[in-house]
Amino acid sequence: MDERSPTTDRDARIHRLIWACLGLTLAGIAIAGAWRACSGTPPLPVYGTVPAFTLTERSGTTVRAEDLAGRIWIADFIFTRCGGTCPALTATLASALRRVPDGTIAVSFSVDPERDDPATLQRYATQFGADPVRWLFLTGERATIERVVREGFRLSLAELPPGERERSPEPITHSDRFVLVDRALRIRGYYHGTEPDDVARLARDALALNAAKGS
Repeated sequence: MDERSPTTDRDARIHRLIWACLGLTLAGIAIAGAWRACSGTPPLPVYGTVPAFTLTERSGTTVRAEDLAGRIWIADFIFTRCGGTCPALTATLASALRRVPDGTIAVSFSVDPERDDPATLQRYATQFGADPVRWLFLTGERATIERVVREGFRLSLAELPPGERERSPEPITHSDRFVLVDRALRIRGYYHGTEPDDVARLARDALALNAAKGS
């Protein structure tokens, strides 16, 4: 004879319902997690392609744009006599390189190529302990530099007029952006080198590109 009370039956049904709902919830969480793992994060946008160029590295070797294909790299734009932003950008980029995979390199373009010959760039790079394997410093003809900066990376570049130029710690005005380039020489991101949050985002995006196949 079943001596269970109506109350006991009701409690049992409630417990079964609770466990069923919990099971469905856990299953939903697992499915959502699996979907996120399979789908991944949205791919980085493509802003354009680095144009062809032939420039000279601090070591004296010739570097062409196609020599950088197959590698993920971070570009920035500096000049050695800059008394303002450039030293801070270079120090920040040195720190950022330590947070990304070894296969990622940095490429600094001098926007003062007449004064920044390879020997001058070598001295500047040495001040910041720039690894010659992971960090290139490029100089060359002004027309080439300007075309790469303005038309390729779509960034600003201008020289102050005479009179102002001599009194300014930054006689050449240029962007403070770091630019992330993928293995196919496509531009995948712009980041303010003076903003810690942007530099952190750069490191995350570089990691994502390294992990992605075909990027």
